[in-house]
Formats: sequence, structure tokens, C-alpha cells
Amino acid sequence: MPLHPEIARILASFPREEPGPLDPAAMRAGEESQVPALEDRHPVAHVADRVVPTTAGDVPVRVYFDGSDADAASGAIVYIHGGAYFLGSLNTHDHVARQLAIATGLRVFSVGYRLAPEHPFPAAIDDVTGVVEWILASGQDAGWDGPVWDGGVLALVGDSSGGTVATVVASALHDRGIDRVTHQVLYYPSVDLDLNPDRYPSMVENATGYGMETAGIAPFNQFYFDSGADPQDPRVSPIKRQDLSGLPPALILTGEFDPMRDEGELYGRRLQDAGVRTVVHRYEGAGHGFVQHFSWLPEYGTALAETAAFLKEAW
Repeated sequence: MPLHPEIARILASFPREEPGPLDPAAMRAGEESQVPALEDRHPVAHVADRVVPTTAGDVPVRVYFDGSDADAASGAIVYIHGGAYFLGSLNTHDHVARQLAIATGLRVFSVGYRLAPEHPFPAAIDDVTGVVEWILASGQDAGWDGPVWDGGVLALVGDSSGGTVATVVASALHDRGIDRVTHQVLYYPSVDLDLNPDRYPSMVENATGYGMETAGIAPFNQFYFDSGADPQDPRVSPIKRQDLSGLPPALILTGEFDPMRDEGELYGRRLQDAGVRTVVHRYEGAGHGFVQHFSWLPEYGTALAETAAFLKEAW
């Protein structure tokens, strides 16, 4: 099917990007300026900012909860925002975390991890790992009555580069014998940073005209590479991990018109081949970032409901 007409209309209204080097500070400021006022965001019963102590240092976390007492006891989500490792924040992805909390009824811990290039690889991975370890170990309250985590669902959910971090953290914990993560949910993940535009058909088919351009992927990832990330390292390109067995069940959502579509779907097949229960769902008419940018469209808001159903399913 063609690109969703509403997405196409919005993309056509965007000004053409001027050529030249990317300016992280200016791009971050531009993103922050688009964040809706607090009163215009999805209402969630409980939202609390806190700082989590980890071995990597203090990590800012925003905690959301919109469920019942029974939901609170049933689990938690660690949400990792996207942004090519140098963009994104607790604020720019606040709406995604709110929608996850509303859809699932679970506590959502959104991680404000450190960004490249100021904070070299593997700072983001260390921060998220530290937050998961804190959740596993902590009996403190999360800003209202109740434990941080009561032993039920513990899901890692991430979009784009956040999806990459999610599966890398799940792998790292598994390698240490910590198999307490119950699910991984990866929205259009970037799992192969060993960039070759001819490696995947989707990189060619969806090269231009769908929001994220294939030619723009390398410049965005360059900040991560410059801060020490090696695309041959499975912690950077998790599709290069040799043994995927034993990882948590996975839900991978891809977009029909996303240049990264095929690498995400191949990663899903590799997980299935390794015996990991994995659901791969391609959203027709969608490009990269559809959960972040277009979940208000009924066709793509179902991604949140699909996530909730996946987390509640008995494995």
C-alpha cells in the first residue's frame, strides 16, 4: 500500500533540510521547543521524576503509572527513547512513555540516559543497565505507595536506537546470568550499524521520500561512532551477535517504508531461529518513527495496544 496519506501530507509540509554538518545542540533545542505544554499532554495518574543511583553514576528517570493496584504488582517497563544516540530526552518522548503507561497499566520507567558525543560509548548502555539493576534490587517506593517492582513483567521497550539499546541490555544481562527481563519490545530498531546501503532491499526501496533518508543515516550515527562505538561490536550492531538463544521473548514492529525495515525483520527471524519466541509485525503505510510521531492515527495507535497484549500474554 502507499505511504499513509496523512503522513505523506505532513512530510510534504516540512522544509527541505539545508546541507552541511549537523549541530547536536541546535537540533536538541529544536526538538525541545516542540514539546507540548504539560497541560496538553496525555493525563496520567502518577508522574514522578527521580534520580536513580547506579554504578555508572546518577541517572535521571521519569516514572509513570496509570493503572490499578493489581497492575502495579504485575510489572514494570523500562522505556528507552530513540534519537540516534545524540538526540531525544525524557521530554521529547514523554508522550510515548505516557501512552505506554495508559495502554499497559504498568509502571513505566523512562531513562534519561547520557548522549553522544559528549558521553562516549557505552554510556547509554551502562545507564540503562544500571536502571534495570536498580529496579531488580530496590524495594523503595516509586513516588507513591508500593514497591518499584514486584517480580512480574519486566520489559525493555525502545524505539529506533532505543530499541537497539533495549536488546543490547537484555543480552548483556543474560550473559551475566541475570535472566529477569521477561520481554523486549523493539519499535523499528536500528540493529545493524555496519552501514551498507545495498545490504538490505529496504535501504534502496525506501531511500528517499519517506521521512528518514537512507543517505542521512550515516551522518546521524557518526556522533556515536566518533564517541567510540564500533559498528562491528554486537553491543552496537546486535544483529552481529552470534548466539541469540536465551534472550527474552521479543515483539518487533517495523514500518513498510522504513529504510531500516529489513534489518529489524532479519533480527526477528534470527531470534526465532535461535528459539526465542518472537513476533514480527510490519505496519503497512508507515515509515520510521511511526510510534513516536503518528500514534494518534488509528492505524498506528494499535502499536500500543499490541504492546500491551504482548506483555500480558502468558509465555
